[in-house]
Amino acid sequence: MSEIVRTLVVDDHPLFARATKALLEQIEHIEVVGVVGNGKQCLEHVERYQPVLVFLDYQLPDQSGIEIATIIKRNYPNIHVVIFTGIELSGIFNKLIEIKVSGVLSKESSERTIKNMVNCILDGHTMLPLSFFHQMQLTEIAVQESFALVEEEILMMNMLVKGATHDQIADQIFMSKRTVDNYLRKIYDKLGVKSRTEALEKFIKSKYYS
Repeated sequence: MSEIVRTLVVDDHPLFARATKALLEQIEHIEVVGVVGNGKQCLEHVERYQPVLVFLDYQLPDQSGIEIATIIKRNYPNIHVVIFTGIELSGIFNKLIEIKVSGVLSKESSERTIKNMVNCILDGHTMLPLSFFHQMQLTEIAVQESFALVEEEILMMNMLVKGATHDQIADQIFMSKRTVDNYLRKIYDKLGVKSRTEALEKFIKSKYYS
């Protein structure tokens, strides 16, 4: 990447803020345009400089990192926000993803990890601890298996996957098309989806697909 990446550091601990600034400036093309210690100053600097990247402390004296990140992403959706924290955030990770922050880093992260996070974000990716990544996989499996389908419903969904129409399904399993329509509506409700495309995608990932 050849363009200068304007970066803002937001942390109310001066020593840590200066250390973060010094570390970031070791990364090629990074220019730290400011180091501030509270949410108000952060928003003022964001408006003035419109940085590409904001390293944002989760705990600030006037507002929380979530509040500040929400405002930044609402007003400047293309700005990358990295939440930098000294506390465990796994309980609110879904909220941070909903806000669309670009990454979360522990203040105990190594210099290499911090640099890798920056490079990943600038390449359109992010980084997660392996332990959390594995937890996400287990959560996905649990979601996939949270619904139960009976034999007729499984048969219908497998036929849909193969491209069968509602009329063709009705002919093959000796039901009226209206009955098939009612079955499929119930299946969509069980899967928590609104469309055929969403239903097929979720069914294919489930244990019922054969």
